[in-house]
Amino acid sequence: MSQPSGSADLLQRFSFDNTDIRGEITHLHSSYQDVLKRHTYPAVIATAIGELMAATALLSANLKFAGRLTLQIRLAGNVSLLQAETNEQGQLRAIARYDENAAATELQLENGQFIITIEPEQGQRYQGITAIEGGNIAGALEEYFVQSEQLDSRFWLVCKDGIAAGFMLQKMPGTDSNDTDAWDRIGHLASTMKDEELLHLDNATLLHRLYHEEQVRLYPESPLSFFCTCSKPRTANALHQLGYAELDEILKESGKISITCEFCQQAYAFERPEIEDMFPERHLH
Repeated sequence: MSQPSGSADLLQRFSFDNTDIRGEITHLHSSYQDVLKRHTYPAVIATAIGELMAATALLSANLKFAGRLTLQIRLAGNVSLLQAETNEQGQLRAIARYDENAAATELQLENGQFIITIEPEQGQRYQGITAIEGGNIAGALEEYFVQSEQLDSRFWLVCKDGIAAGFMLQKMPGTDSNDTDAWDRIGHLASTMKDEELLHLDNATLLHRLYHEEQVRLYPESPLSFFCTCSKPRTANALHQLGYAELDEILKESGKISITCEFCQQAYAFERPEIEDMFPERHLH
C-alpha cells in the first residue's frame, strides 16, 4: 500500500494484465518544497515548476543508466525558461527565469519550445524538441511521444497546496494484446480522475477507484528527492572556461570571485591563489 502522497516523494509504476499498457504515478512534496524555499517564485511560476518536476519524475522511469534527464520550456515572453532535471537515482532540481520586474499578474506562459534532453554518463546525448502552447506541459509531452517515439501517451499533471503530482499512461510497442479496446477504455477512465484524487489519494486507492474492473499490477515504489549537483570543483571548472585574463580582471576589481548556484543558491567564493592554481601553465618557466 502506498503512503499518502502528502507525506512522501515517490514514483510508482503500474500495468494492466493482458494489455500493452503501463503507467506511472508520482507525488512530490519535500522535493518540490525544497525548490520553492530557495526562490520567491510568483504563483504562476511555482505551479508550472511543480508540474514540470512531476513530468520529469514520470519520465525518470525511462532512465535505465547513469545519467541526466532534463525538461526545458523556452519561451519568448516575460517567462523565458522553465527547467527541471533528474538522474537515475530520482534526484530532482528545477529553476525558472522570468522578468522579476513584471507584475505577477502579467507573467504569461506563452507558446514556445519544449525540449527533452537525455545525457548518459556513457554514451550518446539525445535531444528532442516539440512545440508547447500556453504552458500546457501535459499536451507537449503527449505530442512529443507521438512524434518522436511513436508511443501513444497520456499525461495528467497537477500542482496545488504545495504538492505536485503526475499520472502517465503509455501504450507499449511490439506487444500483442487481444484487448483492442483497452487503450481507449483505460484512458477514458483516467480522464475522470479529479485533481484532488491525484494529489491526495494513495496510489492503490486511486487505481482501485479508477480501475476496479481491470487487473492492475502495482510495482515497488522508488523514492524521489531534491538534490543539486553543484560543487566547488564543478564551479571552478566553469570559471576556468572563461580564461585567465577575464578572471584576472574580476579579481582586480573585486578582490575575489563569488558565484551562486542558480538552482540551490549555494554560494562559492574564489580568492586569487585558487584562481592562480587553476592555470598552472602560467607558472611554468
